[in-house]
This record gives sequence, C-alpha cells and structure tokens, in this order.
Amino acid sequence: MLVNVKFFKIFIFFILVSTNLSANEKDQIVAQLNNLNSLEFTFDQMVNDKTEKGSCLLEFPGKLKCDYFDDKKKELIINKKKLAITQKRYNKTYFYPISNSPFLNILYKDKLLEIVRSGKVELSDQIIKLVYLDDNEITVFFDKKTLDLKGWQIIDQYNNNINFSLNIVAKNDVFKKGTFKIPEMN
Repeated sequence: MLVNVKFFKIFIFFILVSTNLSANEKDQIVAQLNNLNSLEFTFDQMVNDKTEKGSCLLEFPGKLKCDYFDDKKKELIINKKKLAITQKRYNKTYFYPISNSPFLNILYKDKLLEIVRSGKVELSDQIIKLVYLDDNEITVFFDKKTLDLKGWQIIDQYNNNINFSLNIVAKNDVFKKGTFKIPEMN
C-alpha cells in the first residue's frame, strides 16, 4: 500500500512538472511570436511524395511569397485571401481561393498564437510539436532551443498531405512595397 502511495505521488509530481514545462515553453513561444512581424526562410516542402525546395518571405498578416528552385521557376504569392502561382518559364499564372485552406492558420499571427495556446504539446530532444484540431488538423513544429518556427504538417482542401520544414534566414525585415502583389490575370 505504501509503495502505491509513493508511486502515485511521484506520478502526480511528473505530471505537474511536465504540464508546467509545456505551459512555460508555450508562453515563451507566444512572447517570441508577438515580437515577430516578418520572416525570411528557405524551405523543403513534401506534398504527398513529391519534394520541392525554395525560399520565402512571410509578412504578418496574411502575406507570403515563395520562389521555388525548380525548372518551371514557380512563384507562389499569397496576399491576404488571394493565392497566385506563376510558372515564370511558361509565363502562366494560376489563381486559387484559399478561404478554406489550413495555410491561413500560419499566415495570420492570431491563428498561429491560438494554435500555440490551444495545441497539445509533444516534446522531443530538439523539437516542440503542437497538434491543433479545428476544422483541419495542423501540427506546428518549433525548435526546442531557439523556439523558432521550424515547419508544419497539414492536409489541405484537396486532401494532400503537406509537410513543410523551414530554416529561418532573417526576422523582422521590412520588404519592398509590391513584394506581395498578386500578378494580373493572363
């Protein structure tokens, strides 16, 4: 009986300590995100089994520009709720709605903060993983040492499994006017 009581006390202690660590890390991530206005980063994106690489500029709220390192010279621009993908090699632009896209969870700081505050925390040696369930499941990854955003995993509106990992190059740069301008329709 005494062994069970000691085990129970140790178990409760570890639960309280791990919950406190998770809350502390969440608070630190929230503080860091609150001071973040923009990011420049390189990325590896895996959609189903296809891998793509490139570089991006992200400006809160809702602006993203990515240049892909591929033979089509693809460029993706999101400006608030409009998305355009241009294949510069062919001078062709495609437009897509993103109103139902889980991408919006990353592009708007308030949604990203909600994911951090409400997400279920899973810790490893190097990564803080936050799993958030809303209309779609989204998993967001942060570096455990620096608390920098490291990527996300989502299933998009077309049922594609998207794994996006990033390496931050710069924070809080001011981008030139017109950087996130959606191209005209062809």
